[in-house]
This record gives sequence, structure tokens and C-alpha cells, in this order.
Amino acid sequence: MNIDLSQIIERVRSYEGLLRKKPIEDVFDKLVLHGQPGLQLPNFGDDAAVIPWKGGFLLLAADGIMTRLLINEPYAAGKAAVMVTVNDIYSMGGRPLAMVNVLASGDEDQRTKVVEGIKKGCEKLKVPMVGGHLHPDAPGNSPSLAVAILGHANKLLRSHLAEAGDDIILAVDLKGDEGCQSVVSWDANSGKTSEELLHRLEALPIIAEKELAQACKDVSNAGILGTVSIMMENSNKGAIIEIPSIPQPAEIELSDWLICFQSFGFVFSVQPERSHTVISLFKEREITAAIIGKVTEQPTIILKNGSEFKVLFDFRKDKITGIVYQPNSGD
Repeated sequence: MNIDLSQIIERVRSYEGLLRKKPIEDVFDKLVLHGQPGLQLPNFGDDAAVIPWKGGFLLLAADGIMTRLLINEPYAAGKAAVMVTVNDIYSMGGRPLAMVNVLASGDEDQRTKVVEGIKKGCEKLKVPMVGGHLHPDAPGNSPSLAVAILGHANKLLRSHLAEAGDDIILAVDLKGDEGCQSVVSWDANSGKTSEELLHRLEALPIIAEKELAQACKDVSNAGILGTVSIMMENSNKGAIIEIPSIPQPAEIELSDWLICFQSFGFVFSVQPERSHTVISLFKEREITAAIIGKVTEQPTIILKNGSEFKVLFDFRKDKITGIVYQPNSGD
């Protein structure tokens, strides 16, 4: 395989899915770090907020859908809105309970397709949509859709608890195809039954409950390398990532695969003695999982190909989200 690290770095650093994370820092600082105190645990980039509750944890998350996806592929946008929020709960070691949505669309045909997509997503992933709010007068060229989800966890996987020396494990479903045309994506959900989809996802709460890992993130629109980098930024750590070790389907170019949004893709930081167990757990579910790198104390993301090394991010001067674990926070 011909791997050009410089080309990969340029593609990742300029990718819209990663760059759009930058404004998060100001909002996060005002509303989360310095927001209203409550029961919630300190949050350093988690995919869902954590609220201790009756011996376990409530998980609360929300996601919005890109406008161009809603306009160009409204049915797919509806399905994606369910999928991304469900993945947020599982990535924290939880199981979903229910969702609500806010939909703005004045185009009846567009709105119908979005709602049908939401309905299909709920049926496939077995999570009910229990309410929400509709703006039926929004122009058809500026629709919006956001979904919020409530889940529950017995034990947690967090975004900021990667430790130097941990293995970085990527778990992905390679049995799929290129997804939506509006974003670079890999669809490993279509064609599978609800039972197959939930059997895959159940690996996440099992990993949490058996304490096989402490840190996990689902592969968002930042892609594989972007998501690993965000986890390291959140954890105030770095990583050496072995590019040839990253599992990849034959149907998609490496440069696309590394920035691709995954319908089923999760990255973990795992103590080496537990890595085999985590990989085996996914293998039993026909999911490809592999060690793709190591967590380092130095806050740099280094890409490695054989004897070649190049820096993707140096968090002493670079920011993606700007959200970094502060140990004195009481977490």
C-alpha cells in the first residue's frame, strides 16, 4: 500500500468535519465549564453529559444534522439523526432509553422524507421517539433537525481518561458501503437486522461494565484520525498512530477512509493487558478491531508508516476543540 503521510496530514487538517469543531471551545467554556452547577459530572469532551442517578448514571446527548444533508438527502438525514445520538449513548457505555427532536421544515415533501427516515432509524435501533417540536414554517432551503437522547449506564466510558502507555484500539464494521453523498461516510447499518445492529452495539456497555477500558469515543464527522486526536486532546495526551495498522475496506481510498464518518466506528484507550479481550469481544460480533497506536505523555499526534514519522497535531500549539482535562476539576 502506498501511504503518503504528508497528503494524509493535509487532508485531515483541512477537512471541514474537523475544522467545524473549533467554535465548540467558547460555547463549552461558558455553558459547561463555567455554567450552572448541578448533579452532572465534570465534562471534558464526553459524547453525552453524565448525571449520577440511583446507583448508575443518566446520559443526555444531542446532535444536529448538517443543512446540506437535510436538503440533498432528507430521508438519510432523518436516519442519521437517530443513529448518531444512539452511538453517543453507547460510546459512553450506556443503553438508550428515548429521544425527542426539533424539526424545522416548511416543505411538506422534505418534511415527510425526514420523518420517514427518523421512523426507520427508530425501528432499526429500537429506540422510541417520544416527543419534540416542529417549526412548519421554515423555508425549504434552510431546514434544521436536532435530536436529543436519554440513556442509562451502570459504568462509564469517558472521553478524557486515556493514559500514556494505553493501546489505541479502533473497532469498525468493514462490511458496508459508501454512504450519503453529502458527506464522506461509510454505511455499515443498511442491510443488517435490528438484532445484528444491537448485538454489535451491546459490546460497548459490556466493555464498560467489565472495566476493560476507561476511554472511548465514537468516530464522528471528524473521521478516524480526527476522533483519535480529539480523545487525546481531551485527555491532555498524545499518540503515535500506525497508519498501516488501521483496518480498511477495499472499496474506499485510504485518504477518504481516514476522514470518513462511520455508522459503526469507535476508538478506545485500553491498558495493553486488556486489549486482547476487547478485540475478541468485537470479533465475536463480526466487528474488526485492531490496535492502531499507543497513547503518549507528550501531547502530539504522530503518524507512523514504517520508519517514517510525521506530526499531525501538536497540542502545545494546535487546537481542535480546545477542551482539555483539568485534573483539579474534582473529576
